Formats: sequence, structure tokens, C-alpha cells
Amino acid sequence: MFTACPHCQFLVSRDPRSDAAPADCPRCGKPLSTADDAPAPAPSLATLLHAAPPPAASVPAATLAIDGQVDASHASPSEVPALSAPADTAEEHAAPAEEIVPDAAAATSDTPSPDVMTPASVEAAASPPLLARKTTGPRFLQRARTTPVHTRRVRLQWVVAAALSLLLCIQVVVADRARLATQAGWRPVVLGLCAVFRCDVPTWREPAAFTMLSRDVRPLPDAPGTLQAQATFRNEARWPQAWPVILLTLKDADGRTLGARALQPVDYLPEDQLLATIEPGQSAQMAVRIREPSASVVAFSFDFR
Repeated sequence: MFTACPHCQFLVSRDPRSDAAPADCPRCGKPLSTADDAPAPAPSLATLLHAAPPPAASVPAATLAIDGQVDASHASPSEVPALSAPADTAEEHAAPAEEIVPDAAAATSDTPSPDVMTPASVEAAASPPLLARKTTGPRFLQRARTTPVHTRRVRLQWVVAAALSLLLCIQVVVADRARLATQAGWRPVVLGLCAVFRCDVPTWREPAAFTMLSRDVRPLPDAPGTLQAQATFRNEARWPQAWPVILLTLKDADGRTLGARALQPVDYLPEDQLLATIEPGQSAQMAVRIREPSASVVAFSFDFR
């Protein structure tokens, strides 16, 4: 067993047989027993963990302050090690109540003196408020405040982004209108945009949409060796088309091609219709004279190009 010296808190070993303590402390030389023969207090956890101050150095009973001042009249040498501990370790190494408060009246009092710092007050003074803990930290981790001005600004940004995206799409369509105008699905869009921005659209070309209504090839009585070719056709497309190129082919009885001629619009149209287009559902007639390649011509065909 050990006995703590009441003066320097040095642990003195007792006699293992009689369990009696020596009369004087081997370290400071002072008697181990107090004046009123009160038993020495048991060593605390703070006494075991913290070394006692050297006997030559006397700790003055000065004012100790942790976020405040402590009156020197209420301080004792036994209180100095406990009150001088750091704030962050005050809760771990706090001494029992009998070591912090010297007299019995202060130990049994329910209301602590305003000048004496208790472990609870030291912990409350060292720790920040709960509200301050919640509001600390990086700004990006805190919840953003939503205000009417912020809401309007976000909506305006979305509107501007949508308008710029729409303008970019319109520019792409107008720039690539020559290719998109040849597709049936994109042509109405291109026509609508070019009607607003006043840009030109290539003419729709769909040779398969021309329908032959009537056709005839016969020799002219007043011009031997000359054939008169006549045909009537109609545009079945959804949009106006350019006048087609008509391929006239002459064949014999065995199906062999005797001659062919590609008739351009300038060959079968009047001069006032050369720059015009044929509208949807419109019919047209053509008549041309060609030289007969052979007397054995018995068949002919018209193809649109």
C-alpha cells in the first residue's frame, strides 16, 4: 500500500507487515500526519497521471483564469494542479470533488462559488456553442438559402440556356438545308424556317412521282422519216417539282433499242415556262419531233429522270 504525502503528493510505501506509514516524507521531510490526525486522502487518478511539482518551487496562490479569474483567497496548493490542466483534457483528468474544494462546507454546498471553476464550467467554457458548431465548415457543405431573387435568377438562366440551344438548332438546320430539303420529313421544317429567314430552298426532285397519262409516237405524213412524239403527265408529289428530263427510247419488234433521246425541259417547254416548276397535281403536255432511226421502229417508251 502507499500513502500520499499531504504536502508534496509523493507516494510513500507503508510497512508490509504492520501497514504503518513512516513519520516523515522521504521526499520533502515533512510529517505525513496532519495536525488533527486526519487520515491522508487516497491517491486520485489525476495525482497518479500528473507528476507533483518539485518541493523547492512554491506555486503562488495567484489568480488562475480560464475565460475568467479565480480569487486567490479561495485557492489552495492542492487545487493548483487540477485547475492548471488544459481545457481539452479537463474532463479526462478531473480530480474528485474533495481534492478541488478544500473545506467541507464548500464540498457539501449545492451552489458552487462564482469564483471557483468546476470541471463542468471549464468544459462549457472550452467547447463552442452548439449553434456555432452547426454553422461552421466550408460554405459548399452548408445548405444554400433560397430567396425569391435567387429563384428568379435561376429561372432566367434556364430561359437563356434554352433560347441559345434553340438558336443553335435553327442555325444548323438552315446551314444544312440543301441536304435536309431532299428528305420528306425535314422539308416542311426547312420551308417554314426559310419562309421566316428568307433563304432559298432547293427544288424538290422526285421522278417517281410523275405519272404518265397518255403517250403516242407516230410518223408525220408531210415529213417522211420524221416522228411526232406526244405525252401527257402529271405531278403526284406533295411539293412543286422541277420539270423532268424525259428519256424517249425507240425499239424494234425483238425489243432491241434502235435509238434514244433525253428530252430536256428546254426541248419540250415554251420559253415562258423554263424557270417555272410544276405544282402538285398539275398536268402538262409535251410534243417533239425526232428523226426516225430505222423503218423497223414498232415500240417506244417514256422514262422520267
